[in-house]
Amino acid sequence: MPTYNEAPNVVELVRRISAAVVGREAEIIFVDDSTDDTPDVVRAVAASSRLPIRLIHRAEKTGGLGGAVVEGFRAAQSDTCLVMDGDLQHPPEKIPEMLDRLARADADVVVASRYAGGGTAHGLADRTRVLVSKTSTAVTKAMFPVRLRDVTDPMTGFFAVDRRAIDLATLRPQGFKILLEILARKSLRITEVPFDFADRHAGESKASFLQGGHFIAQLAALRFGKMSLFAVVGGLGAVANLFVVWALTAVGVNYVIAAVIAAELTIVGNFLLIERFVFHDMRHAASTFWWRFAKSFGFNNAEALIRIPIMALMVETWHISSVIATGITLVVAFLVRFVFHSLVVYAPRRTGARPSAARHILEEIDEQAMQPGEI
Repeated sequence: MPTYNEAPNVVELVRRISAAVVGREAEIIFVDDSTDDTPDVVRAVAASSRLPIRLIHRAEKTGGLGGAVVEGFRAAQSDTCLVMDGDLQHPPEKIPEMLDRLARADADVVVASRYAGGGTAHGLADRTRVLVSKTSTAVTKAMFPVRLRDVTDPMTGFFAVDRRAIDLATLRPQGFKILLEILARKSLRITEVPFDFADRHAGESKASFLQGGHFIAQLAALRFGKMSLFAVVGGLGAVANLFVVWALTAVGVNYVIAAVIAAELTIVGNFLLIERFVFHDMRHAASTFWWRFAKSFGFNNAEALIRIPIMALMVETWHISSVIATGITLVVAFLVRFVFHSLVVYAPRRTGARPSAARHILEEIDEQAMQPGEI
């Protein structure tokens, strides 16, 4: 049970789960990232509960909700693990059916679906949330047509899994969609049961634009790998760069000066995005933030000093549009930027003997460019 500020729901949640699993051996693990009194409420309920209740209150909220679920998997005493939200939009009364279905041993994951026969999504706040949910599901299934061919609701947070069927070490959770992470990393036997997605019992939804950004980053990383996620960030930077060049030249700024200004703005913006979404899993072993920024900023400016004269040559000699010339040189610069950031900016701090330079480069490029995706 990953929780974040769900104190008003804990008592009712435990009561309904306890009633649903009567006669079964079970435990409830709260993996909590709350800033309210949720931990205190969990402890109070645990003192009188007939079910064993454990609380893991995380000081570091690594991986968001998905990271909390993975931590719960590791802590569980049973290989049969059921994941659900703490807001009672996932009905505990559905637990016995899901556990019985998993016990038949012909599936590794039982997905509670809002969109399978008989399921509903009434608990989504409004038509916009319904549209976003269905669109996200359609895009996700389109990007993983093989792995998700038997799944109508890969975005749900309500599922049961045989822990032995998944490799926890390969999971790189970030944000809400841990089931997508599990299903995209490995081919699994999947079955679904319908459920009615209810209104929240209490509290406020945690959905936000930031979580939407996490989802997009997670989807890109899963489907294409780290190199392509780097390319997505670079593409956004390129669009921003082209827009700045166009806007400045449109008001009479010399195209070279416009290119310099655009380059500086996008260098800083791209660094912040790759910090957050591309190399976030490598930061803890790398140098400090400001040293990483200095290396990235210095390299990109050096690259710009080479790229911009080439761009000027293309404009002055070959009479190519300044916007097109900027785009061409940015595409050419992509590969060298990725290699530099993988091998230098986010290189682990030295902790002993190192392999040969050639072997190190080959291993790092392979590791960073070929992150798990769909086969």
